[in-house]
Amino acid sequence: MLACCGAPAHAQAIPREALQHRATLKREAQRIWGLDAPVATFAAQVHQESRWRVDARSPVGALGLAQFMPATASWIGGMDAGLATRAPLNPTWALRGLVTYDKWLFDRVKADNDCERMAFALAAYNGGLGWVYKRQRASVEPGVCLGVTCAINPGITPANQRENERYPVLILQQHEQLYTSWGRRSCP
Repeated sequence: MLACCGAPAHAQAIPREALQHRATLKREAQRIWGLDAPVATFAAQVHQESRWRVDARSPVGALGLAQFMPATASWIGGMDAGLATRAPLNPTWALRGLVTYDKWLFDRVKADNDCERMAFALAAYNGGLGWVYKRQRASVEPGVCLGVTCAINPGITPANQRENERYPVLILQQHEQLYTSWGRRSCP
């Protein structure tokens, strides 16, 4: 997954490219999550992943708006008939894949509240669900990701730990506020 530290939220703006995908993201999010889908969260996640560049490619092989690795794209392609084409460079496929995978992860993590639950789901999207479970088993507060459990290194490289710990923070505490006009946020 792409990792960017970014500038403070007040210095950022919604990329022009994002606007052409707003309706698609909202439609796909509501299809999977319901009418109260946290669209602002998903928009913030795409912002973090690719800055809304459809042709984004990471040095490790992640592709498209949602930065799917080839193996994850193949796996998620089996979860939904609309994803069977396995086309991470297609914007509609990427956005449907992102909200589908986020929902799958969200349904598998436990937390003290929905904000922390989304933080764990985002950490899992970025670094893997197994690492989230290992962090939770090692934590004195396993239901709190932000600033607590997600700061525990379960045995990954220091660089990957820094990226994975910052990923939910950047999305939920920085980028999400850019997209409040798009829909609900996960964290108030």
